Amino acid sequence: MSSLRMIGVLVLILAAQAVRADPCKVSIEANDNMQFNMREIVVPSTCEAVEVTLRHSGKLGAKVMGHDWVLAKDADVSAIVNGGLSAGFSRGFLPQNDKRIIAATKVGGGESDTISFNTSSLAAGLRYVFFCTSPGHSTVMRGAFLFGDPTRLAKRP
Repeated sequence: MSSLRMIGVLVLILAAQAVRADPCKVSIEANDNMQFNMREIVVPSTCEAVEVTLRHSGKLGAKVMGHDWVLAKDADVSAIVNGGLSAGFSRGFLPQNDKRIIAATKVGGGESDTISFNTSSLAAGLRYVFFCTSPGHSTVMRGAFLFGDPTRLAKRP
């Protein structure tokens, strides 16, 4: 009987934490198989700022299998990735001072990075893209970032 009570208490604690989860804080993982653990992130337009934590659950170092999380409009992804190739590893495969980059993290194997960005530059109802700029990663490591009510989102930014 006491084990049933313990299970019941644990279920209630987990349910309470799920209800209190902050929709303005996102946690995403990347691994050594060039994968994010989610393909879509939905952030309500009531969030004035968004906090994103990228955790690399793999073991390979940044020079071998480093990942980042970059947010931009879909139309800007190719140019950012190409600019990142020119920037190289020393600059985290990110073009310097590129205004098309809304937000970006850096991370290597077994590491994590948290960034926060203001949503004032985002348009509610538009779809944005998150992706990794490490060479060759953006084709498979990408997903949709939806800002606003997901039932009222446009198909393309």
